[in-house]
Amino acid sequence: MWNGGQPTIVSIAERAGVSIASVSRVLNGQGARRDTVERVRRAAAELGYVPNAVARSLKDGRTRQLTFAMPDIGNPVYVAMVRAIQSVTKAAGYRLLLHSTDAVAEDELAVLRSLGDRTSDGLILCPIRITGAHIDALTHAAGPVVVIGSLPDGVPVDSVRADSVAGAALAVAHLHETGRRRIAFLGGPRDTVPGHNRDLGYRTALAARGLPYDERLVVHTDFGIDSGSAAAERLLPAGPDAIFCANDQLALGAAHALLARGLRVPGDVAVAGMDNSTLAQASWPPLTSVDLGSSERGRHAAELLLDRLEDRAVHGAFPEPRTTTAPPRLVVRASTAPATDP
Repeated sequence: MWNGGQPTIVSIAERAGVSIASVSRVLNGQGARRDTVERVRRAAAELGYVPNAVARSLKDGRTRQLTFAMPDIGNPVYVAMVRAIQSVTKAAGYRLLLHSTDAVAEDELAVLRSLGDRTSDGLILCPIRITGAHIDALTHAAGPVVVIGSLPDGVPVDSVRADSVAGAALAVAHLHETGRRRIAFLGGPRDTVPGHNRDLGYRTALAARGLPYDERLVVHTDFGIDSGSAAAERLLPAGPDAIFCANDQLALGAAHALLARGLRVPGDVAVAGMDNSTLAQASWPPLTSVDLGSSERGRHAAELLLDRLEDRAVHGAFPEPRTTTAPPRLVVRASTAPATDP
């Protein structure tokens, strides 16, 4: 009989009335009859058994931990990704470690290199800039990596992309269809992948609609609410009748600035964002926004990473890298009502 102290598989076997081998199979996820599994788990819970993750890691070389490194843990886009990733990884028996890089390249590279320390079995990385150092670190990563974002051709890791170019074009086309002709663009930093792609989508959509590109209607800044407010103030002298913003944080800041000036949204100036985050739904008026599938990208990235772990365990090698793209979807709300409306 178990008389206290740290419970072991022997004491669990005694409590459950099964063999030690059966307890070992259940605790290691190797399968057993349903009634055996239930009895072992119930006995383990009653005895307060806590698996020794360190010992298990030493035995099979796996930590049962995965890492998600993102630029900004406070951005609702990444919160949505975290929830989707964790739902997949938790169901597969993994803990999820979160790391906020603040979009600092050296921090992202440090996380990539830490795969060699065996503190995590794999990494989902969400960089907004891709440098030569990133490409080198990704190419020589000590474990499986999935990137949420765009990568140059030839980088040997899986990636899940958003089509920001097509998404920006959707937003501009919608604003044009509501009667707007002086459509401004409030973009993110030009040296970032999303900043570049959303600017390209804006320019492409203007050309497709026969609208001229006017530098006075374009401001690039950081991705943030305060930056959006300040940038909108800089746009106003050019007389925009609509502002397309590169994310919902910028759009919310722009709307605040317009309302503080006594301008009506959308009566005087329509505002549209990107990401379709919780900010877009909670703002007033609710923001029209391009949904780039944040949750779907997070879920798919987690599934790809688990596939890679299985590939390594079974085959000892990885197949060719896979790339998927989430299609954009425009979600129309009150911030872009037609210009003819009262």
